[in-house]
Amino acid sequence: MAAIEQQKIIRPMSNVRGIAWMVVAGIFFSSLSGIARHLGSEMNPLQTAFIRYAFGIVLMVPFFLRLSRSEMRSNNKKIHAFRSLVHAIGVMLWFYAMSRLPIAEVMALGFLAPIFTTIGAAIYFKETLHARRIGAVLIGFGGTLVILRPGIEVIDIGAIAQVLAAPLFAISFMFAKKLTETEHRSSIVAYMALFVTIALLPPALYVWRTPTAEELAWIFLMAAMATGGHLALTKAMEEAELTTLQPIYFLQLVWATLIGYFLFAEEPDMWTWIGGGVVVASATYIAHREALATGKAKPKAIPE
Repeated sequence: MAAIEQQKIIRPMSNVRGIAWMVVAGIFFSSLSGIARHLGSEMNPLQTAFIRYAFGIVLMVPFFLRLSRSEMRSNNKKIHAFRSLVHAIGVMLWFYAMSRLPIAEVMALGFLAPIFTTIGAAIYFKETLHARRIGAVLIGFGGTLVILRPGIEVIDIGAIAQVLAAPLFAISFMFAKKLTETEHRSSIVAYMALFVTIALLPPALYVWRTPTAEELAWIFLMAAMATGGHLALTKAMEEAELTTLQPIYFLQLVWATLIGYFLFAEEPDMWTWIGGGVVVASATYIAHREALATGKAKPKAIPE
């Protein structure tokens, strides 16, 4: 009886810690977006993306040095390379969108990724899509139409870039999921960081100009926030259940809106809020159904 009571206490406390870590992760990721928005008006997004990932590799050197040969061994380097190429294209589109759109709008459209993941899982992994999930997917796309309002408003090319980035990130996630069946998680992280940086180099060289010391400092801070955000996200998933964390994850839309409002005088219109809310609700429901279907309360995150 005492053990049961103790478990009841431990589980809520673990969830509280998980929520706290998820809030930290969301603030890191939203702040990263704010820096990308700040740099977007001065530096070409292709160059910013490459330098950010190059700095990311520097920050991950201690992690790489701890890896053993067995952890780095892979028989799927072509899959790693293809996944990284897809992810790199998504990254370039995301940086471009961030240079043109309000942060909140980019964030809201970015939440399409888990919806595309659901579609991809049905196609690639032959997972069954029941009526409820199909309905949630359709509602999520409806939220996107509310944000973009085609035929009523001129759709910014940045919005198109972000909509295109979402399925690419979904594909990257699905390949990562597939690789976990045969690869060590450390090798997935390491090859991703290395190959994405290599893929971003040619387009960066095409538009290259010598960055200022201030720009390099901002991009290094961006890389540090990305690393910190993924560490916090992983810690959150170790502590709490996915169904507890998912709504907190979507608070990024709130943090992004606050950053856009106070630092860039961006005021999202009513339709962005309504459409973003619909997309968030759809993605949250899909995540909830996924948790129920798999029975995995605490999945392990794969940092990107």
